[in-house]
Amino acid sequence: MATIRKLKSKKFLAEVRKLGQYQSKTFGSKVQAMAWAAETEQSLAANTLIKGITLSEAFERYRDEVSPSKKSWRSEINRLNKFMRHPIASMPIQDIQQTHVYDWIEESLATLKSSSVNRYLNLLSSVFEQAKRWNWIDTNPARGIKRPKNPQPRDRRIGDREIERILDALMFDGETVNQHRHIIAVAFLFALETAMRQGEIWGLRWDDVYLDKRFVRLHDTKNGTKRDVPLSNEAVRLLRLLQSDSRQKVFATNQASSAQIFRRCLSLAGIKGLTFHDTRHEALTRLARKLEVLDLARMVGHRDPRSLMVYYNATAEEIARRLD
Repeated sequence: MATIRKLKSKKFLAEVRKLGQYQSKTFGSKVQAMAWAAETEQSLAANTLIKGITLSEAFERYRDEVSPSKKSWRSEINRLNKFMRHPIASMPIQDIQQTHVYDWIEESLATLKSSSVNRYLNLLSSVFEQAKRWNWIDTNPARGIKRPKNPQPRDRRIGDREIERILDALMFDGETVNQHRHIIAVAFLFALETAMRQGEIWGLRWDDVYLDKRFVRLHDTKNGTKRDVPLSNEAVRLLRLLQSDSRQKVFATNQASSAQIFRRCLSLAGIKGLTFHDTRHEALTRLARKLEVLDLARMVGHRDPRSLMVYYNATAEEIARRLD
């Protein structure tokens, strides 16, 4: 708290007491004393760390206040909850040093891929940065950490025979849609036609589908910008198999349960090492045969065409056939 007192010398003494700290200074005018007092109060508040906070408490506050505003909030909350069960979470956040982070990395690499460890590190660093804003720490011990090297991007292709086996496991005949698994089958084939992400597909609403103009409009994409996705004739046919209602989503099933059913069907079909996201690799590789690179980047939502190389996985045999 700041107090301003006029001295017998007709000068003004400004005194600031805040969080157990005291500072004072004498000025020739009351205005100068008040300005200094306000600035000093703010400085003391900013430079005084709140002690006794554990990393677990930082995880919990971040989970409740920051994560819900993110698109990936479900996976982020799962990671935070897992972090909170680790012994490092019980440590006072001000005591955590880079050595503790390196110990966590070494331990985690025994059970997680390096890419997963790096995703956890990104989250951990974000929590530390937020804790700095909360005035709980003054440095981020995860900043400047030497990270594990990410593995090479996935190059899993989906063969025509595998597609047939997946559709058989989903009991889809290519025309009839009257079960949950049939909707999943249509979503799988639609992903192969459009290279849309799983979340984009299950978030699509009928009022954003323009079958006569052959495109769908996505409002909520990974990079935060809307985009229009052109549709092939097959993509249009697939959408026509589904019941249209402008008030509802196109794929009217729960995304999480659909993903679980899809994984079970992969096992039933005897297919290993495949994820739904691999449809994006396969679709982009196929579309690259038909579209110019800038059109392809626009369709799939990549601002930098160079990033397409992560998903473009044409084999040398396929490229050789196009040389003739």
